[in-house]
Amino acid sequence: MNESTPEPSESDVLTAASAIVDAFAATDTQSYFSRFAEDASFVFHPEARRLNTRAEYEREWASWLADGWSVAACASSDQLVQTFPGGAVFSHTVDTTVNTADGRESYRERESIVFRRLGDGELIAIHEHLSTVPDPADGSSALGPSADESTPDTEEVPQ
Repeated sequence: MNESTPEPSESDVLTAASAIVDAFAATDTQSYFSRFAEDASFVFHPEARRLNTRAEYEREWASWLADGWSVAACASSDQLVQTFPGGAVFSHTVDTTVNTADGRESYRERESIVFRRLGDGELIAIHEHLSTVPDPADGSSALGPSADESTPDTEEVPQ
């Protein structure tokens, strides 16, 4: 893509992301998967491998449903939209409660969704990445010590 490819608006990205979250929250299989390109890839921390296509994820989803899984609630917060010519990255914190054969489970995770802008201007998701949120009680960070723990000769990471 070249620089003349239009960037989507923040509003368009938020609308596209909300449609995915809403369909997921409703366990609306058809609507949810219609928001992803056929060649979309998926990285989910609980899964042993990357899912390289929407069809692979749809098979996994179908197995979850067959095992009694469904979404009870899903809420998005701490949203960030980053646009670029031809697409965007949407990231957020997502609080999800699911029903399973073993009962209800709740999670707080971080998610990134990469969108591609189609010729008609519509956005379609081409990648989704779900990761855990570190436990604040843990006190550790991949970035090293917090600013409170920094020593004078430690370079601080800009926030």
